[in-house]
Amino acid sequence: MIYPALELYVGGRWLRGEGREERAVYDPATGELLGLLPLASSQDVDAAIAAAHQAFPLWRQVPALERARLLQAISARLREQSAMLAHLLSREQGKTIREALGEVAGAADTFEWMGEEAKRIYGRTVPSRLPGAEQLVLHEPAGPVAAFAPWNFPAVLAVRKVAAALAAGCTVVLKPAEETPGIIVAIARLCEACGLPPGVLNILYGHPDEISRKLITAPEIQKISFTGSVPVGRHLSSLAGAEMKRITLELGGHSPVIVDQGVDVDRVATAAVAAKFRNAGQLCHAPTRFIVHEASADAFAQALANHAKTLRLGIGLDDATQMGPLTHSRRLDAMQAFCDDAVANGARVLCGGRRCPDLPNGHFFEPTVISEAGSSLLAMREEPFGPLALISRYGSVDQAIALANAVDLGLGAFAFTGSYEFARRLQSEIEAGSISFNTFAISPPEMPFSGWKQSGLGAEMGIEGLREYLKTKAVIRAPF
Repeated sequence: MIYPALELYVGGRWLRGEGREERAVYDPATGELLGLLPLASSQDVDAAIAAAHQAFPLWRQVPALERARLLQAISARLREQSAMLAHLLSREQGKTIREALGEVAGAADTFEWMGEEAKRIYGRTVPSRLPGAEQLVLHEPAGPVAAFAPWNFPAVLAVRKVAAALAAGCTVVLKPAEETPGIIVAIARLCEACGLPPGVLNILYGHPDEISRKLITAPEIQKISFTGSVPVGRHLSSLAGAEMKRITLELGGHSPVIVDQGVDVDRVATAAVAAKFRNAGQLCHAPTRFIVHEASADAFAQALANHAKTLRLGIGLDDATQMGPLTHSRRLDAMQAFCDDAVANGARVLCGGRRCPDLPNGHFFEPTVISEAGSSLLAMREEPFGPLALISRYGSVDQAIALANAVDLGLGAFAFTGSYEFARRLQSEIEAGSISFNTFAISPPEMPFSGWKQSGLGAEMGIEGLREYLKTKAVIRAPF
């Protein structure tokens, strides 16, 4: 497949280099140059804001049924083109082709579900205390949206924002990651082909801080949505707060996995390897801190390491590959620092712990399992965001809960247990926006995805995520 020409998309027009600054895009598995990405000028950002502002009054008046049909048509087109989109995604981001196909399917599911939910943005009637009067609660689109999406799941995380905004009747200026631009260009072209009006979706690439400041401070932009790191989220939140604008933040995670005594540790370890090393561990709700009952901790650690050792690393487009590269070369240094710190603080590296010597041209780091991970480890305090699993042990339920809640991040959590009482207590006391029992499944489109503590504000997906793009209006109509 030929890598697509990389362009900006503003007001229904595709804009190439034409004197703009450009940035190289590389294949993280081979180092191959894929293309040159034009970076938006200040004038391009102004034009995108103006386009979204001008398109908003028309788009908000499009009947919900028509918006729903358009989003469902986009979903169908994504499914039809899934092989092409997955190939493109795997090539520029590095994930395996199976994972890429799953991500494209997730993006299609999100367009489909939000399209359906667009028809169910219900208000309500409140019994009036005034004779003959009506009291209504209405929901209206928030206005033009500035959305910022990351590189680890560039298709589905961008679509979460775009689909919800379009379903609510908002227009969008999307700033995806410069590392993975091709997949968004391809999806935008499919949206255009399905009849999305000019200006409803605009796409900018460029210098993140310059674009984010300009978008957030623009009076036309009424709502901000960001997925990314905690420090950047705090920065954007301060900018939005100064402008009194609503913001949704989905930030970092450091998910605990509590493994109760009496469970089949090999079965859990098999599932854990697939979940932990998916996308080379580059996902914010990746299972990372395995908190295992002391009766099973040694057996679980060995089983996890044994399964991790068998993973085949390679180019994502190879069907035999089970884990692809890290997207950034800088993640290699970060992973090595985590491993070196763990050894220095008394932990044991059961497998991995180094850059993959057999694949020197790509950003490959071996699947790594570290046992006896104490709280002093850097990786136990900071999100590793890579193929690193940490194992510690607990004796009591109180200790398990304390270990799970020991970090200031609370995005996702997991637990494996056959005890209803244990599950009920974890469900009540774990400080995270989501918790899954006896499965690593998380965040389908119909369920909200939100972070507690430093992991975010607001929610994405589900009806809760759609409401983030709506304003509430109270109406009282009395007879004259």
